[in-house]
Amino acid sequence: MNRTKIIQLLSAECSPGTVCLKGWVRTRRDAKEFSFMEINDGSCLQNIQVIADAKTKGYNDIKQISTGAAVSVVGELAPSPGKGQDWEIQASMIELLGSAPKTYPLQKKRHSDEFLRTIGHLRPRTNKYGAAFRIRSELSFAIHEFFRDHGFTYIHTPIITGLDCEGAGDLFKITTLDLNHQPTSEQGIDYSLDFFEKPAYLTVSGQLEAELMALALGDVYTFGPAFRAENSNTSRHMAEFWMVEPEMAFCDLTGNMDHAETFIKAVTSRVMEKASSDIELFARYVDKSLLQTLDNLVSSEFIRISYREAIDILSETKNRFDYPVRFGADIHTEHERYLAETYFKQPLIVYDYPRSIKPFYMRVNEDHETVAAMDVIVPRIGEIIGGSQREERIDMLEERMEETGINPADYWWYLDSRRYGSVIHSGYGLGFERLLMLLTGITNIRDVIAFPRTPGNIEF
Repeated sequence: MNRTKIIQLLSAECSPGTVCLKGWVRTRRDAKEFSFMEINDGSCLQNIQVIADAKTKGYNDIKQISTGAAVSVVGELAPSPGKGQDWEIQASMIELLGSAPKTYPLQKKRHSDEFLRTIGHLRPRTNKYGAAFRIRSELSFAIHEFFRDHGFTYIHTPIITGLDCEGAGDLFKITTLDLNHQPTSEQGIDYSLDFFEKPAYLTVSGQLEAELMALALGDVYTFGPAFRAENSNTSRHMAEFWMVEPEMAFCDLTGNMDHAETFIKAVTSRVMEKASSDIELFARYVDKSLLQTLDNLVSSEFIRISYREAIDILSETKNRFDYPVRFGADIHTEHERYLAETYFKQPLIVYDYPRSIKPFYMRVNEDHETVAAMDVIVPRIGEIIGGSQREERIDMLEERMEETGINPADYWWYLDSRRYGSVIHSGYGLGFERLLMLLTGITNIRDVIAFPRTPGNIEF
């Protein structure tokens, strides 16, 4: 049990010299005159041993206490002579708060991740998932702390939107219309009778709105949920996920890359410091190379290469890729991981992608063939941050909208931001769950969020 938890126990509202603990029983074993229980309240990885005997109030009910039961314990915190623990509680009172029958599914054995996903309401009680969700909490705090310390304003962008930021079309449509009796017109469904009087969707990104705020407030960031109706069952995709999206006024692509590197190093260092025991669990049981990977991340200067240089490197390798390598094609995860894990063996940033494969809002470079886009690529994950300098020139922005099939009339407000006091600005998006995968060594994105939403799965 860590020092912080000991202080919490000692400061609990009990009589002087005693401690109070409420938690769940991990194990219980009985000796001739004693009963030993391992209790965990969820605040840290370590359990604490509770020892009860015939003098303990409630001892007669102890046979009803089994794995998974919730209990309240009052007693004396004492140094433990047992191995692997510094402290134990010698109980003066034990109260059963909530019983658990023998059918409790979490027993003292190793369960598969696949099985634990089917009991998402209970899996946070395991060591692995308790640690994962504490790291998630610590990372969230580290992100807000970083941006506050760097002078950013935290903003909230809409979850309900009428537009698709990326143009991919994988949107969840929302409506108040009766799906069994939809009003129609000659053009199809009559959305004038719907709540917003036009089609509405769950957002895939808050970037466009964040740009508007940056062009008024300077440096801003948004951190919230995003949704994509992509029928994908890979270990990297979910229908509901969280995004961190900073936008910076008066910042070009170089400044954007500098900031992204500083950001990911800072929050990684913070979590390694504040959640060290939970990180060590994953380094011991999930990924033996985790600490080396994270140390390399925070200590290395990220290599920067252009997209063209990346294509040349990938084209010359003898590795056989599933996806072809050529200029004008996207760089896939297998290519990214080869660059980060095999070729450079460290994080890198690839920049200046072909305009033909990127969204309309990215700034066109002087060669008119590429845009000022960048991706931060890390070992084990591949792309973890994607961003760009935004197109601040209204004439070029209109040209790109036409080129990519975007109706400028739908984005009149976005064009206005270029019409009135436009400036160079840039930003990026970080997939929060992918960063958690990096920090824990967990290989399936479903296991770094409490209740994953994937095709065919909306339990809990």
